[in-house]
Amino acid sequence: MTLSFADLGLSEPQAQHLDELGFKDPTPIQSQAIPHMLAGHDVVGLAQTGTGKTAAFSLPILEQVNVNKRAVQALVLTPTRELAMQVCQAVQGLKYNPQLRVLPVYGGQSIERQLSQLRRGVHMVVGTPGRVLDLLNRGALDLEQLSWLVLDEADEMLNMGFIQDVENILSHAPADRQTAFFSATMEPAVRELAAKFLQSPVTVKVKAQNTAPQRITQLSYVVPPGWSKPRALMPILEMEDPESAIIFVRTRRTAAELTRQLQFSGHSVDEYHGDLNQAQRERLLLRFKQGQVRWVVATDIAARGIHVDNLTHVINYELPDNVDSYVHRIGRTGRAGQEGRAVSIVHPLEKYQLRQIERHIKQEIAFCKVPTRAEIAARSLEKLQTQIKEAVTSERLASFLPIVSQLTEDYDPHTVAAAALQMAYDQTRPAWMRGDNDNQAYFAEEEPRRQRSRRARRRRIQTPAS
Repeated sequence: MTLSFADLGLSEPQAQHLDELGFKDPTPIQSQAIPHMLAGHDVVGLAQTGTGKTAAFSLPILEQVNVNKRAVQALVLTPTRELAMQVCQAVQGLKYNPQLRVLPVYGGQSIERQLSQLRRGVHMVVGTPGRVLDLLNRGALDLEQLSWLVLDEADEMLNMGFIQDVENILSHAPADRQTAFFSATMEPAVRELAAKFLQSPVTVKVKAQNTAPQRITQLSYVVPPGWSKPRALMPILEMEDPESAIIFVRTRRTAAELTRQLQFSGHSVDEYHGDLNQAQRERLLLRFKQGQVRWVVATDIAARGIHVDNLTHVINYELPDNVDSYVHRIGRTGRAGQEGRAVSIVHPLEKYQLRQIERHIKQEIAFCKVPTRAEIAARSLEKLQTQIKEAVTSERLASFLPIVSQLTEDYDPHTVAAAALQMAYDQTRPAWMRGDNDNQAYFAEEEPRRQRSRRARRRRIQTPAS
């Protein structure tokens, strides 16, 4: 028998509001966590992102907050500003009482505005450790009447080095509060923190998803010996031609370098990482969602703030550290019933990592060779043919017919059509495929290392000393 939200102990107005929002049945983490939190128990919730954990901890809080008391009664800590905004937006949507006020606080946003909002009175604060601690030190955030404290993505928060800030914040909170930690994994640091600050916590756990959704096609391109990943990436992107994609890298520096290279090659791409200020992040996310930017190069932590329903590709330019991160990455595509593609780019020595991922998710990842110039040319011609078929039915076609009539007086119609196709094809080809010597290197056959060394030595010998 499936339990309803009312069965879990939520009030009729709250359950009715959830029903109007389209939330019919609680998820497993909600079914387990909500009754314990309503009963006042401290909770450790182990669940991946996307399992409904935000509602699992916020619904019991929203149920019990006293809106007549102008004081901060609940505090939710998140590792990133993107997650703080996301949680705050979710809470705003879940609450049924319009008088309940929720405030997001994070760096990169005007602290004066946050101070003003706190002075006017809020019931729930969602924020990052650094900004919350700043407000505490200024005396602007008063936790004396705090009843609930939640750590969301606790493992990521500690991995990012927030342990001291988190402990400092927890020490400011009243001892008789209710505390909940929600984390994807129970790492030793999380366990130690829970043992130190939680009182007889109840552990609720949702089994981690070990399999990738079936609607996602997974494949891997193996970088030829002697090639660099940037060199292999270019023909792969031309072959895959993602409508929208997140390209995952490990570091901010790699994100910046790869973005520059792709932009120089004429691609619509931008970078998304922790060095961007809040305004830059929000502006990029809006452009990405509106299709003004096709691809985003992002680190794992920064990408937690990117949510795009129609993402066609996830590209693992660099593989993640663990299988859970791989599943989480590729799960960003193939949503809302759509098909998605997850592409990994690996050196031969990295193939063993994909074999481990295959065993864990119990799915096969196809291994492919980097596309050749001929394969990409054939793919481009196929796309061009599709575009021509669409153009034949276009209303704009009539405006070009007089030009065709004039040209066919001097040339064969097939020749005129072929010339137009050649011009269109040349315009759509990327600069690095247009035949200049510098760009031929993308498809040049690799010389044996010994032969390259001999050539280099001969050049040094033949070059006179200056």
